[in-house]
Amino acid sequence: MNSYIQETIELVSKRNPNEPEFLQAVKEVLGSIAPVIERHKKYQAHAILERITEPERQIIFRVPWVDDSGKVQVNRGYSYQFSSAIGPYKGGLRFHPTVNPSVLKFLAFEQVFKNSLTTLPMGGGKGGADFNPKGKSEEEVMRFCQSFMSEFYRYLGPNTYIPAGDIGVGKREVGYFFGQYKKLANEFTGVFTGKGLQWGGSLIRPEATGYGCVYFAKEMLLTKALDFKGKTCLISGSGNVAQYTVEKLIEFGAKVLTMSDSSGFIYDKEGIDTEKLAWIMELKNTRRGRISEYVTQYPSAEYHEGKRPWAVPAQCAFPSATQNEIDEEDAKTLLKNGCTLVAEGANMPSTLEAIEVFLNAKILYAPSKAANAGGVTTSGLEMTQNSMRLTWTAEEVNARLHHIMQMIHSNVYNTSIEYGQKGNYLMGANIAGFVKVADAMIDQGVV
Repeated sequence: MNSYIQETIELVSKRNPNEPEFLQAVKEVLGSIAPVIERHKKYQAHAILERITEPERQIIFRVPWVDDSGKVQVNRGYSYQFSSAIGPYKGGLRFHPTVNPSVLKFLAFEQVFKNSLTTLPMGGGKGGADFNPKGKSEEEVMRFCQSFMSEFYRYLGPNTYIPAGDIGVGKREVGYFFGQYKKLANEFTGVFTGKGLQWGGSLIRPEATGYGCVYFAKEMLLTKALDFKGKTCLISGSGNVAQYTVEKLIEFGAKVLTMSDSSGFIYDKEGIDTEKLAWIMELKNTRRGRISEYVTQYPSAEYHEGKRPWAVPAQCAFPSATQNEIDEEDAKTLLKNGCTLVAEGANMPSTLEAIEVFLNAKILYAPSKAANAGGVTTSGLEMTQNSMRLTWTAEEVNARLHHIMQMIHSNVYNTSIEYGQKGNYLMGANIAGFVKVADAMIDQGVV
């Protein structure tokens, strides 16, 4: 490994002990950008790696709230505003018991390069709280969101930081956030994305990450003169990303075999068609049920409790649930069973060891910062609509999303060629995302 990169990784490891997710993300990015670091000595001269791996601002705050029994509860809120070199901070808020500095720093760090790839002027950040909205009443969720925003609003603004939703934060939570922000800041501005359509939201936003992932994967197949027609696909997850990945794959003629949640996965050898997907959407979005209920509605399907779907033979895999859901053994199993394409819909769903397996096999592997950039791309389009006081049609937004995903693929693919590793999408994405941010940092001086 390049000595400058190695020294930076050692420095980051010393400064951030006991933060495995963040260190994994740093190693993944820095470990693949050696060619550009060696070609352009200016990045070391300006200490870009030391600076780009340190957040510009880290905020931790107390979130007190009162539950329905009248008892005071206390959670911890976080905000990691990593880079504003190419635009205001942009990234989601996550509510989950597992939220901690390591998880949010990895997400914020990845967001910097993902946003860079979109071609839109957005920096990277991430925030959230160790609050679990599951099992809470509407009033409890509202009180928590209002308490969270009573502190967090100080760091937001349409030209400063524009958050969105993430795991545990949907349209409901964004609504409560926005209402409290509007009251405290005394202004109605596009300071959140993922808003309701009646008050500044964008069409296609729920679909965007899933659609974008499939659009990117389609471009990868085109480099081999292939398409999705008849291809068998594995999907993990059953939330927005997974649902709309399945929807778009069905539209493109693929056969989707699996979906999952934290309890296990379903395998439908006949394929999940449009009717079955609509049933899953109602189950998950309205009834908030478990994926295991699928087999009661469709008895020919199988349910595998406590397992992930990667042992099912298929040609394509779309990990769309959470980080590190594909390990080295899963990756080897996928390849053994004939998988030739992996497109990451979730954030960092493959371990470093799994990625190495994919790269060594030279399959079509799309890292999350490129493949799942559709969500933040459409958030950027929502910001544009808010600034212009306009609302675009679903067709307009989808066309812009599709075009930007094609541009991201072209940039990543051409960068891999420029640096002598044609088709290495990990290297191409990391270098392309890095160069834009790093050059902006040099232009702006030591700040």
